[in-house]
Amino acid sequence: MDDRTRERLARLALAQSRDVGDLWLAQAVAEVGAVELHDHLRSGRRHSGTAAKAAARLAAVDPARDLERGERVGLRWVVPGDDEWPSQLADLVHAEDPNGTGGPPLGLWARGPLRLDALARSVAIVGSRSATTYGCDVAAQVAAECAAEGWTVVSGGAWGIDVAAHRGALAGGGVTVAVLACGADRAYPVVHERIIDRIAEDGLVVSETKPGGAPHKGRFLTRNRLIAGLTRGTVVVEAAIRSGALNSATWTTRLSRPLMGVPGPVTSATSEGVHELVRTGQATLVTSGQDVLEIVGDVGEHTVVPRRAPERPHDRLTATQRRVLEAVPVRSPAVAGSIAQVAGLGLDGTLAALHELRAGGLVATAGHGWLLARQPGEEGAHA
Repeated sequence: MDDRTRERLARLALAQSRDVGDLWLAQAVAEVGAVELHDHLRSGRRHSGTAAKAAARLAAVDPARDLERGERVGLRWVVPGDDEWPSQLADLVHAEDPNGTGGPPLGLWARGPLRLDALARSVAIVGSRSATTYGCDVAAQVAAECAAEGWTVVSGGAWGIDVAAHRGALAGGGVTVAVLACGADRAYPVVHERIIDRIAEDGLVVSETKPGGAPHKGRFLTRNRLIAGLTRGTVVVEAAIRSGALNSATWTTRLSRPLMGVPGPVTSATSEGVHELVRTGQATLVTSGQDVLEIVGDVGEHTVVPRRAPERPHDRLTATQRRVLEAVPVRSPAVAGSIAQVAGLGLDGTLAALHELRAGGLVATAGHGWLLARQPGEEGAHA
């Protein structure tokens, strides 16, 4: 057996000796190496504490069988050192949860033609499962705009915002990645089986859990670190004060990656968590895919032009012209001297301004006097 095969099998076995995202295991592998740790735990020596528990579970693991099972259902086991391993996951070495989870995964199960290293240009879009129509529409629109610019959209395949983001990316002509808390050969919820299979056709379904593995609450939370770790930044669209999506936001900030939030109605409970992220400065407010790409893209790649209202004829007037215009009556024409008096200006300056305003179509003459000109869209005449 060559060294690469031993490494792959050792990582696969160790990944099942503890639950996914176990920080002790990640740190031990980083310190001594996967093969060395595996052989040490299987050596028959007496172990204590966490090592003893890991060794006991290793005795029942058959990594070669699991690898064969994964290949039968179209999965590949990707580990560090493989050509497509996403290097950005290395940042997880410095990110951990107080509950003892964190660190980079020992490997990832992948289903689909997209390579994991293609996620260097990707953005995560996550949010509430109990999403509103507004939230789903915005998530889909942001995802479509990002996908149309060649960015991969990553989410968790769950109800609400997640599935809306996946569908938006597909509608935008792009690819999307679902990072699951169960095995990459199944779907959770089951009703999303069709969309998960569709994602796998052109994109990628990813999981840290072995084939056939069932989801549970702890795996959803550790899965969130992968969503944050694989992407350039995370967008939260709708999240209540207590929401799993905020866990993804926390992992994003731990990784010092950009965190963005889409605002909702101030009266909406499903947006309270997002608003708190923005209020406390943890997240940047975004309202479109272009806003998102300006933040996660390379400098100058997706610069957003500041939003301004359409320019009106009044916007370029001088201070004198504005004072004169405000003194011109709407219906009954007034002579220049009267307008000068109301404006508080001299007659010569007022006459010069009146002629300039007439050239701009803002005032008109009527007999020996002046009045405001009717603007496009106004009904009736002033006089």
